[in-house]
Amino acid sequence: MKPGGHAHSTGQAKPIAESKGGMTAKADTKVKAGPKTAPVPEAAKARPAVSSPPALTVVESAAAPVPAQPKAIAVPPLLKPAPKPLPLKVVDGSAEGPGFEVNDHVVYPTHGVGKITAIETQEIAGHILKVFVVQFEKDRMTLRVPVGKVRAAGLRRLSTRKEMDAALAKLRGRSRVKRTMWSRRAQEYEAKINSGDPASIAEVVRDLHRNAGQPDQSYSERQIYQAALDRLARELAAVERIDEEAATQRLEKLLQTAA
Repeated sequence: MKPGGHAHSTGQAKPIAESKGGMTAKADTKVKAGPKTAPVPEAAKARPAVSSPPALTVVESAAAPVPAQPKAIAVPPLLKPAPKPLPLKVVDGSAEGPGFEVNDHVVYPTHGVGKITAIETQEIAGHILKVFVVQFEKDRMTLRVPVGKVRAAGLRRLSTRKEMDAALAKLRGRSRVKRTMWSRRAQEYEAKINSGDPASIAEVVRDLHRNAGQPDQSYSERQIYQAALDRLARELAAVERIDEEAATQRLEKLLQTAA
């Protein structure tokens, strides 16, 4: 065998081995080239990228709830407008007083017998009130009484026949005039008349009545006597359903009989 041929054959075997090994080494060089040539430091991995916007999204997310701020400021219940008072729910009289109806005769303490001509709803001082319209024909006066103030005002129904009979019985008794100054007695008489109680009014009529043989009344006595007599006669007329003149005559007859 030629020496050159051995070298040639050996040289052919090397390239095959080198080509196989060379391909492997070359491939390994390509794979490992990246980390060796351009290694990434660990500190650079921890740092945020410079290109990313710094905390821009955080600022926007913090500012996002601002439009919802008015919803968070709610008006406390105590600061809300208060509802209108109870007069808007006006009772019909069953809770605050007797349930009167139109055309009913009633007694108002300081004015005597009147007639309910209407039941109205009115706005007074910003409140809606249900009122009884009471007309006093003889005095030519109209009075409006709120339903809720019926008892406080003293508005009442007419006396029953039994109550009126008890009042008329006082006319047959003896007068009980106190030995005090007239000014004080006059105040007491006026208070009894304005009470609206028929029995108290009858006492005033009895005490101030004068028959033919008795001394004359003073001017103020006659005024108070006439006011009491008229007040009692009006209620008697309404209870008995007679006219006022007939009721007055009946009262005077009782007074004369008692004397």
